[in-house]
Amino acid sequence: MTDSATLSSQAPSDSPWRIFLIFLRLGLTSFGGPVAHLGYFRDAFVSRRGWLDERSYADLVALCQFLPGPASSQVGIAIGLLRAGTPGAFAAWAGFTLPSAVALTLFALGLASWESATASGLLHGLKIVAVAVVAQAVWGMARTFCSDGLRIGFAVMAASAALLAPAAWTQLGIILAAGLLGLALFRLDRVAERAPVAPRISRSTGGLLLAFFFASLLILPLLAATWSAPLVALVDTFYRVGALVFGGGHVVLPLLEAEVVTNGWVNQDTFMAGYGAAQAVPGPLFTFAAFLGGAMHGGSPFSAAVCLVAVFAPSFLLVLGVMPFWARLSANQHLQGALAGINAAVVGLLLAALYDPVWTSAVHDSGDFALVLLALAALTAWKLPPWLVVLGGGLVGWWLPGF
Repeated sequence: MTDSATLSSQAPSDSPWRIFLIFLRLGLTSFGGPVAHLGYFRDAFVSRRGWLDERSYADLVALCQFLPGPASSQVGIAIGLLRAGTPGAFAAWAGFTLPSAVALTLFALGLASWESATASGLLHGLKIVAVAVVAQAVWGMARTFCSDGLRIGFAVMAASAALLAPAAWTQLGIILAAGLLGLALFRLDRVAERAPVAPRISRSTGGLLLAFFFASLLILPLLAATWSAPLVALVDTFYRVGALVFGGGHVVLPLLEAEVVTNGWVNQDTFMAGYGAAQAVPGPLFTFAAFLGGAMHGGSPFSAAVCLVAVFAPSFLLVLGVMPFWARLSANQHLQGALAGINAAVVGLLLAALYDPVWTSAVHDSGDFALVLLALAALTAWKLPPWLVVLGGGLVGWWLPGF
């Protein structure tokens, strides 16, 4: 069996085109969210193709769960890098991302041309299902990241702060404060240092990529504040969101809502409908950014592409930049404590988003609440696939506008 050190010295053994086709197949069929995606990847690349052994795959998953951003997409980027260098990383991302991005862009562009009553009913049905989807995410994340009273306290304080001061910078402040408090309050057991995760990149190059990641976080807001070009504002917003999402794809909801709805780029109803539709397509939830770019006033396929690339750009910089340093970082107790605080806080952020805007914009009467309960039961008790539940909710709204 090949170990991590051997893998790190291998030359690229696949063409980017082949990697693109393999990940395109996964992008067309991988329903069920990031945990399910990681299962699909394991089956495709460990069990069937033998590209990685179990230890190496576990190293990649651990790395990408440690970083902010969409873990499943980052694992795909890392596998593409391992097999075909930087072109392979881009090929893997493109194949896995394009199906859902194209579908959500077309949905956004089509909304404006539909008959108003039909579109309104469809949007309301999707918003109802989004309540159930987010509630399920909050519960699952709380069970994982809020396992004791201290972590529950982090979540409650984060939710309260987000509800009392709803703003984009509030979200960032909560994440930073949770990390600092986690450093001080959590004393985790020392984690054994892992073998290197096939870096493929020198430490000097990794350091430059990480420097560019942090420099972009500082420079883009300054450019957006001094230069009134809409394109710069879009890149700044979606890059910042992609760089600050800890805890899974669903946490992108409160961060994006605080940015795009508050700025008037997308109204609340359209935002929630797009989030609901994102549950019905395979691939990463971050492709919701493509929907938002297409749904904005004057939106186009170009603006959808800009938002999509900007929200995923931090993932490329972080994965390629951190891989050479991962073995040492993963064993650092202080960083593990900070991450524990951040993970608990993002449960609170998602809980706040469950109330406002998800619940307040979708549930207006007893009929709406009944449909929420039905969708939640379908997802949790009957284990129906999310795409089928979303499709059913949309059809109910389409057939019975104003239900």
